Amino acid sequence: MVTLARTDNSLVGHWWWTVDRWNLGAFVVLALLGALLTLAASPAVAERIGLDTFYFARRQAIYLVLGLSAMVAISFLSIRGVRRFSVFLLVASVILMILTLIFGDETKGATRWLNVGGLSIQASEFVKPAFAVLAAWMFSASRLDDRVPGYSIAVGLYVFVVGLLLLQPDVGMSIVVSAIWGIQIFVAGLPLIIVIGVALFFLGGSVGAYFMFDHVRGRVDRFLDPEVAEGFQVARALEAFRNGGWAGRGPGEGRVKEVLPDAHADFILAVAGEEFGLIVCIIIVSLFAFVVLRGFARIFKDDDFFVLLAVTGLLVQFAIQAIINMASTLNLMPPKGMTLPFISYGGSSTLALGLGMGMVLALTKIRPSTGATR
Repeated sequence: MVTLARTDNSLVGHWWWTVDRWNLGAFVVLALLGALLTLAASPAVAERIGLDTFYFARRQAIYLVLGLSAMVAISFLSIRGVRRFSVFLLVASVILMILTLIFGDETKGATRWLNVGGLSIQASEFVKPAFAVLAAWMFSASRLDDRVPGYSIAVGLYVFVVGLLLLQPDVGMSIVVSAIWGIQIFVAGLPLIIVIGVALFFLGGSVGAYFMFDHVRGRVDRFLDPEVAEGFQVARALEAFRNGGWAGRGPGEGRVKEVLPDAHADFILAVAGEEFGLIVCIIIVSLFAFVVLRGFARIFKDDDFFVLLAVTGLLVQFAIQAIINMASTLNLMPPKGMTLPFISYGGSSTLALGLGMGMVLALTKIRPSTGATR
């Protein structure tokens, strides 16, 4: 067995003793749970649409390996390296989003996927972590030097990114990006009147989305109308939780995956609830909470303003995505096609999360200027 001594000054040795190993372990556990749940949920879905039984399970295993590998690789970067990588990632994502609008396939009134070499890429997934880091960079640069128009650049960047998302249209992703940006504004310490103005702008935008996009209005109306029963998938998901109880019906004994089109993706938590019970669902929720709270605990001990804003944005993205997925499954909010981080099936989502959380690990490493503890 190979061990790394604290005196090991190699690249790997230095990384091992400075990276947040607890959060690294939490990400690995989430990925293993995702592989297990995809193996449980996807065969029925694959067979129902005429694919090989383990089609989705094999692909997700590859995505998870690639996502975790990317996360570890990015975690080696310095703060400057994270900034440079975020610029490259945003530029590449924006180019792919523009190409998606031109050449992408339209599905249910939205153009979000671009086929490249037989692979479907959702470029907007990669915009989220890149935007969080670049917005933090601009806010911190303006805070350190009044001559830097960081706030203006951040506003322009936000308008540009959200504009591209709404052209697809992807209202859910726009809300996530807006939440990242709004919370970073709050943390940056801008005047309260500006924070209130931004909040009112977001509220107005949400109302506008209701009237502009038919699919948004339909989902909200179905959610709010007491005379309309829950959507088919939501109703089946709630039934699965009831059938699972505390301990679940047992691996492979669930029935919800046989009828849910998205049992392996947006509604995979329902499969977990039915087959493994409430206890496993609580463990999954606890892992998400641990990652977010652990990340905030480390950055609050850091004196780098950029690190504070960037990690806040990345963790908010991670938390909101998990909350939206779970709340939609439990009928606590209108359904939105958003994956459960590292759990749901999805190549673009898994890879983008790996890159984003790799940046979190890179930025929260122990440095001489920080008092963070292991």
